[in-house]
Amino acid sequence: MNTIDAAFSKMGLDSSQKHVFLCVGPECCSPDAGLATWEVLKKETARLGVPCLRSKAACLRICSGGPWMVVYPEGIWYGHVTPEKCLRIVQEHLAGSNPIKEEIVREHPLA
Repeated sequence: MNTIDAAFSKMGLDSSQKHVFLCVGPECCSPDAGLATWEVLKKETARLGVPCLRSKAACLRICSGGPWMVVYPEGIWYGHVTPEKCLRIVQEHLAGSNPIKEEIVREHPLA
């Protein structure tokens, strides 16, 4: 297996069912707040064995009200994603396939 194939295998590309992007600031939130949420996202998805890709972003172009999280393929956007809210999103939406309706800021699946 070559290096690129090994990287795709390690990230779990073939088994992933969702892709989660998390903006960790510095425009929409402090980097400390963004990284605290990122750590919860990483640890909880791993602990629960959630088949998703995770990407840390420096900007999702909503430059206030962060950290911001967007979940694809549904195209569900969550704002003000604190570590506590992230835990709930992972458990209910990512692991349980039940988006948290009262926390959704925008929904826009890509075609």
